[in-house]
Amino acid sequence: MNKRAITYIVSAMIILAVAIFISFWLGHFPISFLEYKSIIMYKLGFKVDLAHLSKLDEITIIFRDIRFPRIAAAVLIGASLSVSGAVFQGMFVNPLVSPGILGVLSGASFGAALGMVLRLPWWSVQISAFIFGFIAVFLALTVAKFYGKGNGILMLVLGGVISSSLFGAFVSLLKYVADPYDTLPSIVYWMMGSLSSVNLFEAWIAASLVTLSLVGILIFSKHLNLLSLGEEDAKALGVDVFKTRFFIIFLATLLSAVSVMLAGVIGWIGLVVPHVARFLIGANHVVLLPFSALIGAIFLLVVDSISRSLFSVEVPLGILTSLVGIPVFIWALHRNVKAH
Repeated sequence: MNKRAITYIVSAMIILAVAIFISFWLGHFPISFLEYKSIIMYKLGFKVDLAHLSKLDEITIIFRDIRFPRIAAAVLIGASLSVSGAVFQGMFVNPLVSPGILGVLSGASFGAALGMVLRLPWWSVQISAFIFGFIAVFLALTVAKFYGKGNGILMLVLGGVISSSLFGAFVSLLKYVADPYDTLPSIVYWMMGSLSSVNLFEAWIAASLVTLSLVGILIFSKHLNLLSLGEEDAKALGVDVFKTRFFIIFLATLLSAVSVMLAGVIGWIGLVVPHVARFLIGANHVVLLPFSALIGAIFLLVVDSISRSLFSVEVPLGILTSLVGIPVFIWALHRNVKAH
């Protein structure tokens, strides 16, 4: 890891810490910066003017039960989608690939919509989204396994297209039969992405799954560098392509499925952030993956902070990430063209 990479990663960690600090302060509940600073210092054991702690109990509840789960979810989902996108772009050797390439987003959307139509409890809806995300990817892998002799990457892509289209059609069918006054709006809103319903328990569960997945992917980051050279070159360098690819796909799918389970479908992060990270730090996945995680966490945290503080009603995250992500993606393409 060179000095430039270390500098970028440390800088991103500092920016993320500052963004988290500011995000706790932002919101519709009125908290002056002096009150916020006093409460933070009081919690850290410093002596403060008790006059600034008049709303201590209220603010503690808001921080613990509302803002902390939401901020944690934004960081986890931003990091997960960014790393998943970087992994798939590297493995498929295609910068236009996103985390939904193998159908996980369509499958998870169908699972959630099915749970809503059946009026299942919310935790069951989330589990259904998680399970069907994996089912969709399994379908894509099955197609690639049976028909991909000689060109595994191409058949993986085609398998993903088949899986995404199939579950996309199922989602449309569920929208058609759903109650237009109750269930249908819930499905549509969920598919736009939101962190408003995340609670503390869900945040801790997600943190455990995301941490395990990120550690596993980082362990295989050097193998991912070899897969980026192409299947034949990777085999020549001693990589068990099938087992390595399967393991990496499983972990990347887990990251995407957890993200969709928590917040619905949030687009563009897994496509745009890896481009920006790769432009700044290079294509070595040993440093690209942790840097992508940090940039993705910062990006979604900032967008969510804007969503819940600048507007009187909460704008779905999927809309804002698209509005912000598209010009950033155009900028990245412009810089890439100039560089070549």
